[in-house]
Amino acid sequence: MKVSLRSPSLTLSLTILLAILLAPAISGVADNWPQWRGPDRSDVSKETGLLKEWPSGGPRRVWLYKNAGNGYSGPAIANGKLFTMGTRDGTEILLALNADSGEEIWTARIGPVLQNNWGDGPRGTPTVDGDRVCTLGGQGTLICANVADGKVLWKQTMHDLGGKTPGWGYTESVLVDGDKVVCTPGGSKGALAALDKGSGKLLWQTKEFTDGAQYASAIAAELNDVRQYIQLTMEHLVGVAAKDGRLLWQSPFPGRTAVIPTPIVHDGCVYATAGYGAGSKLVKLGADNQVSDVYANQNMKNHHGGVVLAGDHLYGYSDGVG
Repeated sequence: MKVSLRSPSLTLSLTILLAILLAPAISGVADNWPQWRGPDRSDVSKETGLLKEWPSGGPRRVWLYKNAGNGYSGPAIANGKLFTMGTRDGTEILLALNADSGEEIWTARIGPVLQNNWGDGPRGTPTVDGDRVCTLGGQGTLICANVADGKVLWKQTMHDLGGKTPGWGYTESVLVDGDKVVCTPGGSKGALAALDKGSGKLLWQTKEFTDGAQYASAIAAELNDVRQYIQLTMEHLVGVAAKDGRLLWQSPFPGRTAVIPTPIVHDGCVYATAGYGAGSKLVKLGADNQVSDVYANQNMKNHHGGVVLAGDHLYGYSDGVG
């Protein structure tokens, strides 16, 4: 699905995007991919020289790792290590592998395994920042560990922050921004929270924004010369001040059943979409964070995420058109 970002009257065309990446050594050739949707959470790789077709006989398998257990965690790759989550011995774990060989380097315990009718285990993707890696388990336990040896430096739970585990578990890939780890516990104490990266201490929680947690992951952006964190829930698309969690703006969102995709920022505008018939909308931020709808329609009903901005167009899967 290809959608123009600029016009409220959208012209649609079906587009198949196939990106084929094959490298003899992941860490030696590829750029780091240290978190959910890459370095800037745009899901756009800036690598060049990629293969445009498979070699004769297909791609050569470099390695295969079979001991991750259950879950839906994605990979984060940084400085020769691959980080993901899984399960082992009744516990959710954070895993570090050698990105070139697949050899296990260490594991760190997160907490009890999320039991779920749609599949057990953790959901999110770890976030690597310098010598630390942070990740959120399916039951809402957030840990921060040493990249070198997996030693858990601190732990915090979404329940202690007032959150309630959503039906499919906590799936957020936490955001690390400077000295802050930003997460979405949801609930009356504040939907968004910022923790000190060094200690795990609570820095602020959004008392003006108290929606329940959904499944989207927050992004950071500079809008109107203010750094802010943007998040999507069942009820709202919002921006809060990175400094203190103050609610800067919000716009209603018609979420249904599950809201999953990551918002996208471009040229003073924020785009959000979700499946189950919710559709999509684009809002524009004016002076003093006055927010107005540019459009809201059913042209993109993206269920699990993966919407990518390329130039002035958005590309992504839709649960039907119109």
